[in-house]
Amino acid sequence: MRKGINGIRMVKLFEQNIRTNERQSSKGNQLKWVNNDIWYKADYTGYEGLAEYVISGLLSHSNLNPQEYVTYQTEKIHYRQTQYRACKCPNFLPESWKLIALERLFQSIYGKSLNKAIYSINDLTDRMCFLVDQTIRITGLKDFGSYMSKLLTVDALFLNEDRHTHNIAVLLDDARYYHYCPIFDNGAALLSDTTMDYPMNAGLNELLEKPRAKTISQDFDEQLDIAEKLYGQHIKFSYSIAEVDALLSNEIYYPDNIKQRVRDLIIMQRRKYQYLF
Repeated sequence: MRKGINGIRMVKLFEQNIRTNERQSSKGNQLKWVNNDIWYKADYTGYEGLAEYVISGLLSHSNLNPQEYVTYQTEKIHYRQTQYRACKCPNFLPESWKLIALERLFQSIYGKSLNKAIYSINDLTDRMCFLVDQTIRITGLKDFGSYMSKLLTVDALFLNEDRHTHNIAVLLDDARYYHYCPIFDNGAALLSDTTMDYPMNAGLNELLEKPRAKTISQDFDEQLDIAEKLYGQHIKFSYSIAEVDALLSNEIYYPDNIKQRVRDLIIMQRRKYQYLF
């Protein structure tokens, strides 16, 4: 730990802390580290760390159990000669357990891409059933449909446009039994990509027309409607604007203009999905 500009604390990380995996974002691969059983991710296209922090904070105001999602905090990182805004979370994997993306899992069994198999199916409901049924067949996780309904609810409410098959995962223990993975990796939500897709000088109403889902459809509402019809609605939220303001005011690394945009967006999305509250 070291002090950065204006005395703000900063974590210094090194080459031996770098970790890589197959769960790459569709927009590139963030720098990621593990140190003292804490996972770190550097911002890559904008304010991904803030998105992770805010979303996990708001999930604490839902009917999800704390074990069902990963809690993030923001951080400032010094790596080589560069400073990064970032986020961190505790390592949620028990010792010797593995996190396996559905894409990798499907390829290991069938030798082909799950994503391509899904999108080779024309009917969207059939796509969802294929994704869920294949995962149940491989893992034995009988309530995977309910899990997907929860995941796609979070994605629609917070506009996470990076939930492809590399970013949906299960856990495998050392006895070869599968478990549900807590909800994590929401950094592509809340219009966090200010470098390419969602510049800070554009209006929210204009930007809200652009986000696209990636699980079984490009339309968040379309795939959420299908999941709810097939597997039910499983998340209710209870946060108010006061909880949003508290989260943002307690955060020390991101500028006020970014926090204001996040606040405005959350209010708009809360209004749109009022039935979830």
